[in-house]
Amino acid sequence: MNSFTRSIDLLQREMDVTSLRYQVTANNLANSEVPNFKRSVVNFESELKNALESEKIAKNSFHLTTTNDRHIQINTPYDYHDVEPRRVVDYVTQAKANGNNVDAETEANNILQIQMQYRLLTQLTSFEFEQVNTAMKK
Repeated sequence: MNSFTRSIDLLQREMDVTSLRYQVTANNLANSEVPNFKRSVVNFESELKNALESEKIAKNSFHLTTTNDRHIQINTPYDYHDVEPRRVVDYVTQAKANGNNVDAETEANNILQIQMQYRLLTQLTSFEFEQVNTAMKK
């Protein structure tokens, strides 16, 4: 896979995760006064980082040939295409006496941050395509 295709794929996946994160945060904000509601967050970047690092490690490591599917595989890279975002419910913290742990101000700030991140991702995607367009004109 060339670097353009990989970059666009990673940007598209991150935009999808950012959209999901926005939905989850908006849901948290909408339920900030509901008794016993627990806030959720989306985890994705740490698993993506692990997958990308495993590809680097596998490139520079010793490879064993296996002749059977039951043989133990070592240094097998974790494909970043298999990484999926996960919703995680926060059961640990409790911010209010009614059992709800959503802080409306924090969630509103998170929404602003998510919106800025999405704009940045769209600008990066546009920049990638502008580079290809420029190269094709020459």
